[in-house]
Amino acid sequence: MAFFSGVKRRAQALVLPGIFFALCGYFAHHAMNGTRGLIARDARNAEIAQARLVLADAEAERDAMERKVAGLRAEHLDRDMLEERARALLNVVARDEIVVPYAPNRRLF
Repeated sequence: MAFFSGVKRRAQALVLPGIFFALCGYFAHHAMNGTRGLIARDARNAEIAQARLVLADAEAERDAMERKVAGLRAEHLDRDMLEERARALLNVVARDEIVVPYAPNRRLF
């Protein structure tokens, strides 16, 4: 009987630390692998960096469009720009003109 009572006391002494280590393990696991853990944070940061690149491309495209449109505003009408846009939209070229095509990624402005 003395043997079992010694085992019972040791088991009771280990229950509380065992629960503590199990809880620590649970929280440590979720701190690394949870939806708000360290691994998810790295993935979110990579996604944010990618979105910032897309935003920079969109802003550059918007700025290029604004520069094009600035020459076509009513208060400051650039006749050459207006003629160029009309010819591009209508696909018209005079007989004495030379057309130099540019690749889409090699635009002048």
